Amino acid sequence: MEWKLKNMRPGFGEALVELGKKYQQVVALNADLSSSTTTHLFGKEFPERFFNCGVAEQNMMGMSAGLASTGKIVFASTFAMFATGRVYDQIRQSIAYPKLNVKIVATHAGITVGGDGASHQMHEDLALMRVLPHMTVIAPADYWETKKAVLKVAESPGPCYIRIGRTDCPLIYDESYEFNIGRADLLKDGEDVTIIAVGLMVSKALEAAEILSKEGISARVVNLSTIKPIDKRMIIGCAKRTGAIVTAEEHNMIVGMGSAVAEVLADFAPVPQRRVGIPDVFGESGESEELMRAYGLTAENIVENAKIAISMKR
Repeated sequence: MEWKLKNMRPGFGEALVELGKKYQQVVALNADLSSSTTTHLFGKEFPERFFNCGVAEQNMMGMSAGLASTGKIVFASTFAMFATGRVYDQIRQSIAYPKLNVKIVATHAGITVGGDGASHQMHEDLALMRVLPHMTVIAPADYWETKKAVLKVAESPGPCYIRIGRTDCPLIYDESYEFNIGRADLLKDGEDVTIIAVGLMVSKALEAAEILSKEGISARVVNLSTIKPIDKRMIIGCAKRTGAIVTAEEHNMIVGMGSAVAEVLADFAPVPQRRVGIPDVFGESGESEELMRAYGLTAENIVENAKIAISMKR
């Protein structure tokens, strides 16, 4: 498939500027990475509402909680490694527990951070965030979904985690797309197997469906961008419709999106499921596409797992 590529991160920065113009109570915090996260766009427009906290992420989360407690709509941003792992205690105790209105937007998530290596490749963030009560968890598929998700969460009170990557990625949507928290998006219908994907893997899922179609296999493709609250109705409907599920994510397969889908299937609609994701290992340094291939994050691996899932049907 031929894709037009665009980075997700400007979708966040541009949406933040729009929100700043619309709501006086929107503030943004960053941990000395504003150019990389694109929060510098907000800082340029609204310097009095932008706070560079330096390399002090735990303090940034505490400040975010304090500002939210005064009625601010707070956006706190840094790399995913520092936005979740380094600050987990502060998020749990000061943001999630009191249900404060803090939106944590983490960039540079997953294996595609590339050359920065294992120390910066965060594969566990979805697991850490989705286990927290009160936390909404979103992993957009492209630039437009990132922008629409950021605009939408500002209107929904309470803590939220949005995960976006570093590299350019295929455009799945256009400006007309409407994002809804907690609702999965059916991108392609099919009868034989359902491929449920998030983030960068949504385009891989569509590529896999095209390969399968050429082999006479009809694949349904779903973008499950809201991982929590999860769209149980969509997952159950797909299970009943196709009888086999494949999940695809740029995340550790343990307690990630695939596990969230498995929980729904186990409770409501048990069918064969195969998971495509990063195995239970740390990453390594390399080019993004090279690493995607090395860890099996490819359309071809989705195709292989789709065939296995179909063969497991009763």
